Formats: sequence, C-alpha cells, structure tokens
Amino acid sequence: MTTTLGRTPAPAARTRRADRLPYPVLLAGLAVALAVSTVLATGVGPVGVPAGEVLRVLAHHLGGGADTGAAADLIVWSIRFPRVLLGAVVGAGLALAGAVVQGVVRNPVADPYLLGLSHGASVGAVLVLTTGAAVLGALTLPATAFAGATAAMAVVLVMARHRGRLLPMRLVLVGVAFGHLFAGVTSFMLARTDSSAAQQQIIFWMLGGLSGARWATLPVTAAVVAGVTALLLLRARRLNALVLGEEAGAALGVNASRLRWYLLVLTTLLTGTVVAVSGGIGFVGLIVPHLARMLVGADHRRMLPVTALLGAVFLLWADVAARILIAPAELPIGILTAFLGVPFFLLVMRARGLATQEDA
Repeated sequence: MTTTLGRTPAPAARTRRADRLPYPVLLAGLAVALAVSTVLATGVGPVGVPAGEVLRVLAHHLGGGADTGAAADLIVWSIRFPRVLLGAVVGAGLALAGAVVQGVVRNPVADPYLLGLSHGASVGAVLVLTTGAAVLGALTLPATAFAGATAAMAVVLVMARHRGRLLPMRLVLVGVAFGHLFAGVTSFMLARTDSSAAQQQIIFWMLGGLSGARWATLPVTAAVVAGVTALLLLRARRLNALVLGEEAGAALGVNASRLRWYLLVLTTLLTGTVVAVSGGIGFVGLIVPHLARMLVGADHRRMLPVTALLGAVFLLWADVAARILIAPAELPIGILTAFLGVPFFLLVMRARGLATQEDA
C-alpha cells in the first residue's frame, strides 16, 4: 500500500515508546518538569539568582512569605518571572496551533506560519514601530499585530474557498503566496524607515523574543491560550476524524468543511495572540507536535495536552539560551528555533520520503 506523502498518521497509530510509559505518568512528569523549569529559568541570567531565593521571592508575592532583598525581588518578580511565564504560554500556544494546523491540512510539515499569520502580524507591528503611533499605550503593538494576523487569516480563508468548500492544499498555497506578499510589505516599510533605532527594534521583533514581557500583557495572553486550548480539547475526537479524510469523517458524522473553518478560526486567534506579544518565533509549531506524536501517538485527545506541555518547556529553555549565549546582549529566539527547526524539518521530509519509497 502506498503511503500518501504529507498525511498525518492515523489517530489509532501508537509508537512503541508510548507503550512503555503510562499516559497519566507522562503528563504528571511533564507538569513537574514545567514547574521545575519555571523556577530554574527564573534564576538564570547575566545575574544569577539561586533557586531557593527565587522560591522565597515567589512565596512572598504569592503566599505572603517573608520579604526578600530589593535586588532579588526586582530581578525575579518584576523582570524574569513574567517573562518565563509568558514564554511558557507562548510556547504552549504555538505548539498547539501547529498540531491543529497539521491535522487540518493533513500535512506533517505544516505550521501556523505556513498560512501567513506571522507575516500578517508583522505588517501590523511594523506599521506601529515605523509611525510611532501609541493609541493604546503599551498595548498598541500587541493589538495591531493581532489585528494584522487576523486580517491575514481572513484574506487567506476567503481566497482558499472553492465552491463553498475550504480545500487543505489550496489553503496552504494561498497562505504561502500571501505570506510572501505580507513579507514584501514589511520589508518596504522597513526600508522606508530613517530611524536606525526603529530598524533594530523591527528586526528584533520579526525574529521573535520575550524581552518586552510585562505583567500587563500576560493575563490576556494566558486567558486566550487557556480558553482556546479548552475548546480544542473538546474537538479533539472530531479532529481525529478529520485527519482520516472527508469521506471517513462524513461516515462518522463530522461536517469536515465546517469543522475545518472552526479549527482555523481558533488557530488564528491562538497564533495571533501569542505572535502579538512575542514576534515571529518559528518552527515551534513544527517541532513540538512531532515530539508529542513520538511519545503518545497521533490521537489528538492524548497528543494535544502533551503538545502544550512540551511546547511550554521547549520555548522556556530556548528563551534561557537566548538570554545567556551572548550575554549581556540578547539573541532573538527565532534564530535558535530556526537552527533547531530546519534540520528537524529536513529529517521529517527525508523520513516521509523513505517511508513512501519502501511502501510503494
């Protein structure tokens, strides 16, 4: 039997590794890893803070513990802890969006950036950075970036329709085309900017980073990611049916076109929200879902929670590396994820190609 290149494995598939570790134990282990990573990552930086001191600062603010030194309190609570939390939220959101997009378009090398969302967000953000507009104060940049991502996805969804249906391959092609168009608009605005400071800020934002993390932006981002995650989990069984194909989905009572629209709208909301506060961090939505499938198989009811936890831990430590590799300067996270993502992408493509040749 010939394997279709680019098709996500059937939900019933399981890897041998998944049989060795019970699912509840895996989830608990990942949750503990995330909690420990949060404490350790908060203490890592140009000025190191011991884990015990980090816990004392957090206990003081969250549980009324004893007061700590002003320096440690400033570093941990005001600067690093909101950044670490935002990194975990953004990582979970990008990973979940990638898992859903791969299922919707039935392509294991797809991610939200393939649909032009990040390029649309960049247009909105760069417009603010080049004009200096601040209608909403500190929220102006995230708001316009989210608006750009939403507008980009709306255009792509409309153009990808054919006779009232949303076709996966057409969706990818239209997304790639408009992604290049939005990238050209961003480059034009960047070239027209005279301020070197604005140019540096734009380039750093386009490559992705969490240096702008603030307590003010965290609650909205976390609430959106949590809400969309809950909705995606409620549709996990139907997403399994969608991955099997429209005919199989129809036999199981799933309206493929309507479900595809619904999931893409949720993906747009999720991606637009996290890109608005972190910039263009690529490849998280490509790498992490594959790691989750290796652990628990392709059933989205099991895979999505694991994907969210893995994405949070992955981006949290990627941000730590970005802070310390060229300290005291900071490396954009998008550079690190690209170094990891491109080889991973090539390995996936090679593996899928070899599988096709062997099954033919």
